[in-house]
Amino acid sequence: MPEGSHAMIREFAVSGAEAGPYGITAGPDGALWFTLVHEGRVGRMAPGGALAFHPAAPLPGGPMIITSGPDGALWFTQFQGHRIGRIGTGGEVTEFPAPDGGGPCGIAAGADGALWFTQTNADRIGRITTGGEVAEFALPVQGALPSMIAAGPDEALWFTLNRGNAVGRIGLDGDVAVHLLPTEGAAPVGIAAGPDGALWFVEIGAGQIGRITTEGKVTEFPLPDPAARPHAIVAGPDGDLWFTEWGTAHVGRITPEGRIDEHPLPTRGSEPHGIALGPDGALWVALETGALARVAIA
Repeated sequence: MPEGSHAMIREFAVSGAEAGPYGITAGPDGALWFTLVHEGRVGRMAPGGALAFHPAAPLPGGPMIITSGPDGALWFTQFQGHRIGRIGTGGEVTEFPAPDGGGPCGIAAGADGALWFTQTNADRIGRITTGGEVAEFALPVQGALPSMIAAGPDEALWFTLNRGNAVGRIGLDGDVAVHLLPTEGAAPVGIAAGPDGALWFVEIGAGQIGRITTEGKVTEFPLPDPAARPHAIVAGPDGDLWFTEWGTAHVGRITPEGRIDEHPLPTRGSEPHGIALGPDGALWVALETGALARVAIA
């Protein structure tokens, strides 16, 4: 990091280890919202730290990734239940069926006012309107395991193909392009738009961070530990990208020029997954062992 700066990390217990905090996002209400993938619920942490969990009865579908929608609500995927969920800031939950067997995973709001999601088991990208109407778009590859998805600076959606060793782009008209990665077995997962007009992604299989321009040019940056297993990535408040290292329980930072540094989380083996920029200007990380970590950049 720049000379004289550092990251201060503090963990907040939010559940038991069996609940599994996984995805996390900032809500339109100034709170943090996160999924409990094993418990089947969605959690809310208020600015003062108060916790609430919804719905009262657990969802059987395994909520995974959560994002703010264009309608002032939060939207999340249910991988096992093949559903897309919507939760209002008051905690009311609505579920919409996604195509059977698809396994929705990543989800992001598009420039068209709809939510776009990956169908991991079906090699398709889905689109759902805020009214619950679903459409699907087939990918030109088979068995590619589409994973995470993010809105790009070109008004398209960009997504990772974990087994396809590629990054894909889908326009709002459904047109798809696939860009193969240089490293065999890269297994990309998390992806985010960067401050430099490119998309940044993590390669959980190769222990690298990748950058892809909207023209499809790929650059890769190896992490110090090839076994770090980076999982999720987000643009930070400092003009850099921040990512989780599931394998080593670290949070990493990469500058647009490719300089990397890493910060250990307080608890070893805490299994960091999702990462988001919080309403308070800090980075927040969902730890599957039962906590949220706040990463303040000083």
